[in-house]
Amino acid sequence: MAATGTPGEVHGHCDARFTPVRDAFADGFARGAELGAALCVVIDGRRVVDLWGGWADAARTRPWKRDTIACVFSCTKGLAAAALLLLVDRGVVDLDAPVATWWPEFASAGKEELPVRYLLTHEAGLPALTRRLPFGSLSDWDLMVEALAAQAPWWEPGTGHGYHGVTFGHLVGEVVRRADGRTIGALMRDEFAGPLGLEWFLGLPASEEARTAQMTIEYPGPDQPTFFSHWGPDDLGPKSFGNPPDCNLIEHTNTRAFRAAEIPAANGHASARALAGFYDALARGELLSPSLVEEAGRTHVDGPDLVMGAPTRFGLGFEITAPEADFSFGPGVRTWGHNGSGGSLGCLDPDAGIALGYVMNRMAWTERRDDARWFPILDALYGSR
Repeated sequence: MAATGTPGEVHGHCDARFTPVRDAFADGFARGAELGAALCVVIDGRRVVDLWGGWADAARTRPWKRDTIACVFSCTKGLAAAALLLLVDRGVVDLDAPVATWWPEFASAGKEELPVRYLLTHEAGLPALTRRLPFGSLSDWDLMVEALAAQAPWWEPGTGHGYHGVTFGHLVGEVVRRADGRTIGALMRDEFAGPLGLEWFLGLPASEEARTAQMTIEYPGPDQPTFFSHWGPDDLGPKSFGNPPDCNLIEHTNTRAFRAAEIPAANGHASARALAGFYDALARGELLSPSLVEEAGRTHVDGPDLVMGAPTRFGLGFEITAPEADFSFGPGVRTWGHNGSGGSLGCLDPDAGIALGYVMNRMAWTERRDDARWFPILDALYGSR
């Protein structure tokens, strides 16, 4: 079933069986929950939902089109993890060997034996930097990896886990660069985006600026709590996400400087089609060996998160659904993937054969880490199968 109409309505294709999914997606615009967004669902290798609607800018002058892309923030971590796992699959990197095997400068401040595995499972103890870095440092690759190489862990590696929200990409990406010779953005382009035809960019070319959505944010009111309200100034959470402060200013994410950089924890630009296509390719063994895909989506750490101050669950670089911890990817009990700041999502349910991508430009934060816009869509999707 094709959706037609004027800008602001929902466009694209949806199999008749999944009409409730289209209705749930469209309702997000009707309720004012969306500015612009896209949704793609692939089931067992077949694209059954490919929808988009709304506006690509806050002024509502640019309709969201089929080829619109947006910053997907931490959804980037899923592809970064896969980039490193690709080298593991090829025997280039050993998960249980020290990071310093490939990155000699890393062997300092008690990190001499820290294994590569801990970078993916968020057990490395390196979510924050003691050294204060100026605004813009997140886009300076050499500065970030030098600071991380010198950084002492905040806890003994392997004794706990804590979300490496800002540093994850540089840690993983530097191992990729040292082991492979390519930057992680180049590897993603050569090994994932190019072969699969994905609208995916890490280091956005200037040629793609015109189709990139402007990110906006709905700031909570003074009396509206968010997931981060429980953080105190001395907690690891604000230390992790506030230094360098680049990602805390949404306006900066719309600049050429931010978009052009390779920040593998936070600035991939993609369509919903690309996220769904990536997870579908993982599910079907097109990117990694089936055994490594299964291992990547298995729970490796679960419980109190030393950064987030709430329970989290991770595989090898991927988030795993945890409804009991107010973080749900829908009814699938083994669903895994990665969400992005403010609402974007890419995930895979290996039992149902579902791969999903959701991309938007109206960021919102509530008391939960997941996003309320997902749930009507996911309920409709599983109810239509």
